[in-house]
Amino acid sequence: MRYIIRGMQDKDIPQALEIDREAFPTQWPRPSYTSFKQELRNRLACYIVVTKPIENEIAARNSENKGFFHKLLHLFDQERFFGEGMISQSKEYIVGIAGFWIMVDEAHITTLATRYSCRRQGIGERLLVQIIEMAAQLHADVVTLEARISNKHAQALYEKYGFQKVGVRRAYYTDNGEDAVIMTTDSLTSSAFQSRLQQLKQAHQHRWGVLYVNETSKVA
Repeated sequence: MRYIIRGMQDKDIPQALEIDREAFPTQWPRPSYTSFKQELRNRLACYIVVTKPIENEIAARNSENKGFFHKLLHLFDQERFFGEGMISQSKEYIVGIAGFWIMVDEAHITTLATRYSCRRQGIGERLLVQIIEMAAQLHADVVTLEARISNKHAQALYEKYGFQKVGVRRAYYTDNGEDAVIMTTDSLTSSAFQSRLQQLKQAHQHRWGVLYVNETSKVA
């Protein structure tokens, strides 16, 4: 089965919220349908998803709930309670999301998450590669991010791709006051960085296969 990497659309927001809340259960304030929609219209922001055709068992489960769900909707103002487009049916199952902002010559990663059931399958790593490649296309010189100081697994992935720890933001996370590690790459255009990126990308493909159809190769 092939995955598709593409830009996030309004129809993806309900599933994106599921993934975000599963990956970051204590995050506060929590993202909402409205905040995600605003981000998709932000000219500085780029959001992408990894999708695959919806699986039979998921479709079956949705079908079982469909009748009750639509009866429930008639009792409420759909726009008020669910947001515009919130109940649209998707034929794709989103397994990962990522987003970043372009600020002058810097691409700052705002989110990167996969479904819990799809972890350890190279999806998050492939999203990171995609962000780096898109950032370079958009003429960013470096990619930066913050990671929880306790999230050693994420830090190890970023370090694998050349991110270096350059500072700490004290009490950055409002849910528990945890510090954030600031990480950044060297120049994306340097031959050393690009050589390392291509080697890692090939290693990823060798391990996981060429499973991705890239629909974000042309960015604005």
